[in-house]
Amino acid sequence: MNLLILGANSDVAYAVAGAFAGHEKASILLASRNMELLEKKVQDLTIRYGVEVSCCRFDVTDFESHASFYASLATKPDVVVYSAGYMPATQEEAQKNYKEALKILAVNFSGAAAMLEVIAADFERRGHGTIIGISSVAGERGRQSNYIYGSSKAAFNAYLSGMRNRLCRRGVHVMTVLPGFIHTKMTEGLDLPGLLTAKPEEVAEDIYRAFRKKKDILYTKWFWRWIMAVIKGIPEMVFKRMSL
Repeated sequence: MNLLILGANSDVAYAVAGAFAGHEKASILLASRNMELLEKKVQDLTIRYGVEVSCCRFDVTDFESHASFYASLATKPDVVVYSAGYMPATQEEAQKNYKEALKILAVNFSGAAAMLEVIAADFERRGHGTIIGISSVAGERGRQSNYIYGSSKAAFNAYLSGMRNRLCRRGVHVMTVLPGFIHTKMTEGLDLPGLLTAKPEEVAEDIYRAFRKKKDILYTKWFWRWIMAVIKGIPEMVFKRMSL
């Protein structure tokens, strides 16, 4: 199996690479902007799992480079994980700075869609492949505390749903991953509830098991499915008065 991870410097992406290396002995290509960090991850994964690991530079916000980036890959992937994500320190930053808002949208949705369309076209021609998009439960309902970030994830969720509907008849599987709180670099400094917060390794194992079962949608940890069912079920007249 050949695995491509886009946005591979995230904590979850690194854990996913470890899960696939450990269970599948997959050949892994890590792609992100910071090559210095990627090279350290390549060394660690190679030593730890004894698998073939390499890295290359990828910038999801450089839309013009997406087609040439994919064309340059000597070996095309069987599985692609999109793990790039961006969340500002506060909602107010995105409200006051349109460049910040555009960056959120570009990394979490529009850049993701542009790159995955290139990959989807190749998978469709080949008649097989798996696309795993790591999104967020934040996209399930807009909340005042992060609605610009949440809206980018909502768009990504809808995109993955439509792509899944389009490609299922072509032998291509598309899985949407909806994590709740995770202990990562992106959430450092946030006061997260301990019992509801997962480690990257837990999320990665959930993703791998769901991949093997060909699940369409994965909530991780599992209880987020029911938490979000309650949140989505709150009437708007009540919800708009809540501080979430």
